Amino acid sequence: MSALATQAEAAVELRQAGRQRGALAAAWIVALLAILTFLVIYPILTLLFGALTDANPVVEGFNFARVSVANFVTVVTNPNVGEALANTLTACTGGTAIAVAIGLAFSWIVVRTNTPCKRFIAAVSVLPLFAPPLVAGVAWSILGSPRTGLINTMFKWAHIDLRVDFYSLTGLVIVFGIYYAPYVYMFTASALRNMDPSLEEAAEVSGASAFATLFSVTFPLITPAIISGMLLSFIVMLGIYGIPAVLGAPANLNVLTTYIFKLTNWSPPLYNTAASVAILLMIVTAVLVFAQQKVLSGRSYTTVAGKAYRPRSLDLGSWRWVTLGLAVVYLIVVVLLPLFALIVAAFRKFMFIRDAASLFDARMYSLVHFHAIFDNPLTLKSIYNAVEVGIITALAGGALAFAIGYTIHRTQLAGRRSIDVLSTLPVAIPGLVIGVAYLWAWIAVPGGLYGTIWILALAFIARFMPDTVKSLSTSFLQIHRELEEAAWVCGRGVLSTIRTVVLPLASPGVIAAMTLLFVLAIRELGSSLFLYTSNTMVMSVLLLDYYEGGNLGKTAAFSLVQMVLLGVLIGGANWLSRDAAQGSVARSG
Repeated sequence: MSALATQAEAAVELRQAGRQRGALAAAWIVALLAILTFLVIYPILTLLFGALTDANPVVEGFNFARVSVANFVTVVTNPNVGEALANTLTACTGGTAIAVAIGLAFSWIVVRTNTPCKRFIAAVSVLPLFAPPLVAGVAWSILGSPRTGLINTMFKWAHIDLRVDFYSLTGLVIVFGIYYAPYVYMFTASALRNMDPSLEEAAEVSGASAFATLFSVTFPLITPAIISGMLLSFIVMLGIYGIPAVLGAPANLNVLTTYIFKLTNWSPPLYNTAASVAILLMIVTAVLVFAQQKVLSGRSYTTVAGKAYRPRSLDLGSWRWVTLGLAVVYLIVVVLLPLFALIVAAFRKFMFIRDAASLFDARMYSLVHFHAIFDNPLTLKSIYNAVEVGIITALAGGALAFAIGYTIHRTQLAGRRSIDVLSTLPVAIPGLVIGVAYLWAWIAVPGGLYGTIWILALAFIARFMPDTVKSLSTSFLQIHRELEEAAWVCGRGVLSTIRTVVLPLASPGVIAAMTLLFVLAIRELGSSLFLYTSNTMVMSVLLLDYYEGGNLGKTAAFSLVQMVLLGVLIGGANWLSRDAAQGSVARSG
């Protein structure tokens, strides 16, 4: 009888423990959904409300009595909005075409040919990603200004009857294309590495030439990767503010992002119209993101079989030096020329350059612009603010991404799909729209969050959540479940298992994700434009302020400061990541 009673008590305890675990799991899911609603859904809903009313959020707060679609009607019928939309689509389409051509060519050169120095070419292909977009725009404004640009100065010195003008839609297209080609490269290079070379060999055995095989077999088989890279480049270009602000403003050339910012700078500010245009930009972006997802889940382009193989290298013969030359030209045009332009403008006392001899006259160079920017108290304050908001974003955003990634990839909890969808939603929301949404969400809410570093950090966490969660996904998928199961068998709970098993093994990915968040937060301009105050100004906003103030020397000097800071941070993070990876290998061994 006592044995039966003991078994009954044990069964009751098991049921109670099961109910407790179920309650904790439900509370965990609810907590994550509440956080994501707070970060993503609430700002989007307030942005939509702002587009459907004529109330001024700064003065009147939220007024539900005057809801209408009048703002959307105004936006749709406004020729200025139509012109900005046309310029946006033209710039993004042209830039994407150039990005696809460059990215696809370099991925083929690196993965499929015997071109010398392929590691060098691979490194060069992604270098543009390390420069903030605003810095890239400033560099090309120094190079391609129609009157004082360094390229035109050198043409004049060489008696070449040719002039370039990057203050134009054509200039915007070119800079977009060369700057975002790495996105296409990363997608297509990975696909080419995973493709079975026997498919190409079969085509060549049938009599097709190497280049005919390239366009009839190789590229068609990696079509999903090409389209994914193309759509991603287009989506990123849609939401960029820095490059159009620098290259478009002198020619009064508006795209949607710059037009939204102009609406909020008018007197009085047209917040409601800006919200409507922001919704329009978000819809266009969401359609493209949906199209990208459909491409990835569409027809089969399977090229990876169960057998082992190595990607083959096509022998280009003497043409391999031509492909190496293309890589060198790309390095010069995309990296060295912009860097040279920034250095010249940062150290030169005056940007007037009479001739080539004047360009290399050492007497014309000094540290005057660096002294000027560091004499400005806003410079150090903006650096401090940028680092502070970067640290907050990296720590809080990294912790949230870890919680979301673990829930999605390591559990079977009900509701994890909803968490996955909500955490991915910001990928369809450009940074500038995030800024407008957070402006609407918090400017009239009591509590003092608006105008602080925290509102910037929250916007950055929401803005870059999809990137961080995706970055961590690989780390979670690489950890075998038997390691967690062994800890559970030994009596450890879920939190203890995460702390002692999952987190140490995933530490390289966690550090990489936090580093990514830190760098993206320091670079971000679009979201910051609507959320900073004089006390919370960050580096990207001050850089734009220097440029709009007309002082090119200070702008270039501060650009170099920002790039050096980013380089040091990325280098330090790589060192930490390698150290964490070695520790992870030792622990797993």
